Amino acid sequence: MAPAIPIATYRIQLTKDFDFDATAGIVPYLKALGITHLYASPFMKSRAGSTHGYDIVDHTKLNPELGGEDGFERLSAALKANDIGLILDFVPNHVGVHFADNPWWLDVLEWGQASPHAVSFDIDWDTLPYRARRGVLLPIIGSSYGQALDNGEIELKYDAEEGSFSAWYFEHRLPIAPERYSEMLRTIVKEADAGNTPAGRAILTLAAKHKGLRHPNRRQAPAFKQQLASIDGTAEVITRGLDAYRAGLDRPAQIQAMHMLLERQHYKLGQWRLASSEINYRRFFDVNTLAGLRIEDADTFEAIHSLVKRLIAEDKLQGLRLDHIDGLHDPSQYFQRLRRLIREAHGNSTKPFYVVVEKILGEHEKLVPFAGVHGTTGYEWLNVITQVLVEEKGLEPLGETWRQVSNVSPKFEPQLVEAKRRVLDTLLLSEFTVLTRLLARIANGHYSTRDFSADTLRQAFELYVLHFPVYRTYLSTAGPSALDRQLIATTIEKARADWFAADEGLFDFLRDALTLDLLKPGRPAHSKPRVRRFALKVQQFTGPTMAKSLEDTAFYRYHRLLAFNEVGGEPAAEAIPVATFHEIMVARARERPHGMTSTATHDTKRGEDARARLLALAEMPGEWASTVSRWKVLNAPHLVVYGEMRAPSAAFEYMLYQALIGAWPLGGQDNSFLERMQAYALKAAREGKQETSWLNPNDAYEKGLRTFLERILDPAQSPEFLAALETFAKRTSLIGALNSLSQITLKATIPGMPDFYQGTEFWDFSLVDPDNRRPVDFAERAKVLEILQQPDWAALAQHWDDGHIKLAWTRELLKHRTEMAAVFTDGDYEPLEVTGPHAAHIIAFARRHQRDAAIVVIPRAFFEATQGGRHWPEATAFDATVIAPGYIVEGSPPKNGASELSVAKLFRQIPMAIVKAHAAPKRFRSTRLR
Repeated sequence: MAPAIPIATYRIQLTKDFDFDATAGIVPYLKALGITHLYASPFMKSRAGSTHGYDIVDHTKLNPELGGEDGFERLSAALKANDIGLILDFVPNHVGVHFADNPWWLDVLEWGQASPHAVSFDIDWDTLPYRARRGVLLPIIGSSYGQALDNGEIELKYDAEEGSFSAWYFEHRLPIAPERYSEMLRTIVKEADAGNTPAGRAILTLAAKHKGLRHPNRRQAPAFKQQLASIDGTAEVITRGLDAYRAGLDRPAQIQAMHMLLERQHYKLGQWRLASSEINYRRFFDVNTLAGLRIEDADTFEAIHSLVKRLIAEDKLQGLRLDHIDGLHDPSQYFQRLRRLIREAHGNSTKPFYVVVEKILGEHEKLVPFAGVHGTTGYEWLNVITQVLVEEKGLEPLGETWRQVSNVSPKFEPQLVEAKRRVLDTLLLSEFTVLTRLLARIANGHYSTRDFSADTLRQAFELYVLHFPVYRTYLSTAGPSALDRQLIATTIEKARADWFAADEGLFDFLRDALTLDLLKPGRPAHSKPRVRRFALKVQQFTGPTMAKSLEDTAFYRYHRLLAFNEVGGEPAAEAIPVATFHEIMVARARERPHGMTSTATHDTKRGEDARARLLALAEMPGEWASTVSRWKVLNAPHLVVYGEMRAPSAAFEYMLYQALIGAWPLGGQDNSFLERMQAYALKAAREGKQETSWLNPNDAYEKGLRTFLERILDPAQSPEFLAALETFAKRTSLIGALNSLSQITLKATIPGMPDFYQGTEFWDFSLVDPDNRRPVDFAERAKVLEILQQPDWAALAQHWDDGHIKLAWTRELLKHRTEMAAVFTDGDYEPLEVTGPHAAHIIAFARRHQRDAAIVVIPRAFFEATQGGRHWPEATAFDATVIAPGYIVEGSPPKNGASELSVAKLFRQIPMAIVKAHAAPKRFRSTRLR
């Protein structure tokens, strides 16, 4: 049986091309590797053809494209046969909308607020401008709404089986409200000249009988539709009569009829660009096709968790990874409900169940102690590992090189603030506007605050968001915690410091609205529902704002060292000294020992080995600067210049050179490399939102990027550059490979549960998604693993570039974790002293549970040991000794109560080591060490 706390998880991206059955086929391989839990991407019913599964359209069904119930049963049987548990990446925050596949969303479009599913969506029904009727904006039109009508692109259709009408804009279904059916049917019969036919008379009789069908007679609609469908000849009459609404060029009457019909629906069609300023439903970030769910509604919670509850009850699901918890209205309430659901699924027992959350923590921020949550998915630990492995001395000169190239300040905060301004002005303008209007209504609701103008409130609130340093606070209707109150107060003061107009209580009012202090007894009577809605919705807004500004904008503008531009990190971060790293790990072992530790995910900006390779630049910053200067001269003729525009810009060109170093294929064999780099460059440029963007693409600049890469990666046009790139990449690749082995060793041995992303058992030089979701050759990995039953470490080191050494070491690490499960799952973390000439290059610590222990020794900063990246290091290159007080290691007699381990001896086979040990009894240890 799989352990309650995983020993190691393996993340799989399910698609129609890699479904339940394909996953079942690799289960024996995962077992042989040492994996205890399969960690699957979302497998509820998602949009057809989805490559990620996050666009779920029905939480109550297994995805038929993955094999449905039958396929899942086969996967479940394979997992149980191999004692491997299953963890599901579950999406409670949003669903896929638009198109024609989400029954809840279609019902809301048809019935508006009368739909029983309307409460499940976070829609501001009253905010559509210039429209008397309440509704939801649908920004789906590729051109303008007027052009779409003129061109006949919006077409009214009749479903003869359902007896229903829908407007269709290409693949988007737009149900017509049944309350309009009577007038439509009269128009249709008249247009078809069928008033005297049996079918026409029957249709008119039915229309008259149900004239004005509307709420609360919603229950009559199904019968009405069935009666309409059952009339003989209905389809023929309606097909002819729909010509009355068949808009198109030179058909002004029909255009007007179609327009008037659409204007009377519970939705308003609009161009896709309107989403940035007018959308009135909460989205997942800025993705129009993903609508936020009001999971705080009890019925909605029960409905979308029904399948999960069944799978837990059937013991087919042993854990959950909760996606984007910062999008939830009240995460604390959510996790209380989830814990109750899990307990009920287990028959009201307290059977262990593993739960982690996707949460990006800011610097010095700690995870809120949510009920039943073991920790995060590990973005913060990915960055901690990067920061302890990097050579600290190289960061300052790399920063200076970046300053000279970009001609901007090396300080990162101004870049982030500017990115936030861009996001608030464009991508999230709609959500920002909804909140500022609500804040203005709150102020106008009492005479003491009505003089705060809407524009003034907007500016003050904008400053608050610009200075807000983390993803969100976690106050509930009961108010904020002490930490949240302090965070809000500090941010308000930063915003106030940037305010140059009269204050007159403006920021105090904003602070009190955010903390719910406006509702305290004795305060002016502001609207309780509005204040609570504002305060809690702000929390759902600051997360997407930070994500789009930091990860999806600033990360693509600031390029000191791309290894630091990673989810959960900061591009301008400093190195973490080894001593500080030890302090962090001691605290983690005490506070959150069971959260995930990740080094690669489906969301990371580049492959884990590409990131490790880039760390080599910090060990040769001067050489890197001169190398880039030479490359810029060599590639100057390949720049594309249009007037004052150059493609790429100087800063972007520098970023591309780092990206090339990180992704450069070992051996130079990758026929798709140019295409992959061009796709990456396009995404990076649009995310950066400087020379081009997703909302307003600059075709000339984007074409220039493609052309530049095509030229510099063409051996015929750039032989000298490619030869230099190949030579430099070989050296960084060797250092990067060793960094990678240190990286996964840390991941597998520090407090926490290691997660392995699909395919990363071999070298992973992928770029940002979708590049990191390419198919994985599992057959090759299984074949190599079988060959490596008894690894020849010397041979593996000699051929390190094939990646087999990483696979062999991964299995070795997981073998240790399995054999000493208690040590690595629940053990203490104890830093160990390192002495000797190369002590600064060694990280050493012990993991101990009762008397059992493991001593872990990991190298860092390999430039000298590899002679500048030219040779695999000899064990003698690590002249250091690990002092392990109170530990008994076989073959190493204690001296003065401490085992002394020669690092050179430990690294004879591979330059990493895990040594089994025994801890001396406490009395003995204290006596010997006194």
